[in-house]
Formats: sequence, C-alpha cells, structure tokens
Amino acid sequence: LLAHSGEHAVIRSRTLRTWGESESGLNERLDAVIARLDAQGNPTLAFLASGWEGIKVRLTAKAPTEAAAMELLGRWEAEVRGAVDDVVFGVDEQTMESVVLDLLRERSLSLGLAESVTGGLVAGRITTVAGASDVFRGAIVSYASAVKQELLHVPRGPVVSAEAAEAMARGVRETLRCDVGLALTGVAGPSEQDDMPVGTLFVGVAIADEAFTRQLRLPGQREQMRQMSFISALDILRRELLARV
Repeated sequence: LLAHSGEHAVIRSRTLRTWGESESGLNERLDAVIARLDAQGNPTLAFLASGWEGIKVRLTAKAPTEAAAMELLGRWEAEVRGAVDDVVFGVDEQTMESVVLDLLRERSLSLGLAESVTGGLVAGRITTVAGASDVFRGAIVSYASAVKQELLHVPRGPVVSAEAAEAMARGVRETLRCDVGLALTGVAGPSEQDDMPVGTLFVGVAIADEAFTRQLRLPGQREQMRQMSFISALDILRRELLARV
C-alpha cells in the first residue's frame, strides 16, 4: 500500500483522561480548539465516554516521521489542557487509582480505606495496580452501622452524613495506622436511607490532624452509582494531594 500510494506516514494517538465534566461540557469548553483542529484537519480530536474510567479526549496525529507526529500531539495536547486541564487526571494508560497511588508515593504517604456504600470496590480497584502495597495499608468494609461504630468510632445516629464520613476517615486512619484515611458512605438504593435520597455520597478525607468531607449527588442505578462513587472519591483525594505540594 505504501508503494502504491507513494506516501509514508506515521499515525500516533494520545488520550487525556478526564473526570468532573460532562461530555457536552467538555465539548463546549473545547469549542475553539475543535474549530481550529477542524480547519486544518490534523490532528483529529474525539471523545469517548468510558463510565467509571471517565471521559477520554483522544488526539490522533498523522505525520511523515515519529518525531513530527509526537511534536504535533504535544502541541495540541497543550492547547486542550489550556481549556480543560482542571479535569484532566491522567494520560493514555494511567487510571485514577494509579495516579492517586503515584501521588501518595511522591509524598511518602500511606492510605487506608473505610468503605460502606462501595462495599470494597475501591480497595479492589487499587489492588489491581502493581506495587500498590508500598502505600496501601488496607480497607475496612464497614457495611453495617455497628461495624462503623465499633471499629471506626462513628457516633450513634445517621450513618449517611458528613459527620459519619469524617469519623470513618479519622477512624480508619487510626485503626490502620496510616497517613491518609479515605471514607465513603452513601445511598446506592433501591430506597433512601437516613432521609437521604438514592445517589447521595459523602466522602471523608483525613490527613494528619485535618479532616474534611464532600457531599455529592450521583446519577444512575445501584451499580452505576457505586462505580461513580469510586472514581469521584479518588478524584477528591487526588485534588487534595495535588494541593499539598
């Protein structure tokens, strides 16, 4: 085919992984970049919604040489990041869990998890990453209220709340003797709990003597909500770790 066409070309792609913005929101924020790309035709840009892997923004460049293709990708990656870098968490084969583990390593911090609504899903994903054991201490799947109270020192009362999430994060940090405690409690359905609607997620983060919580409302049925909880909680931790240079 090359001999017939008389043209030699190298095609290379780069994928930016994002979380925290809808596909339509990304498209709107990248509208000016897309217009310039469309005008010149190379590289091309495509969106790929990938569930709990986030939304991928893929750039594909064609050039006479490897170096030229990579230069083109680098230049336009910078353009894309200029518009949406706040929601870009990784590149190509990086995942949210691998990025968070790398940030923990860079800061010499260990991690412990307290999971309720996700039932061990976060720990399962983290332990698929080779080398996770050097920073990941373990997880307490505190599905029952009694387990939250007995092992994590959560006060009696509503367990789907900011107060419970903070207590879980502090409790797992103390129990597992780790630097960072990350906690998830929420309502995956089918019915509400503690007067909280389905899709409610509370994330607690404890680092040193500090702790904070975030409340989210996530879409989808039971399994989708649990998957969204996984990546949303890790993204909250990722942002906090980045703020601690």
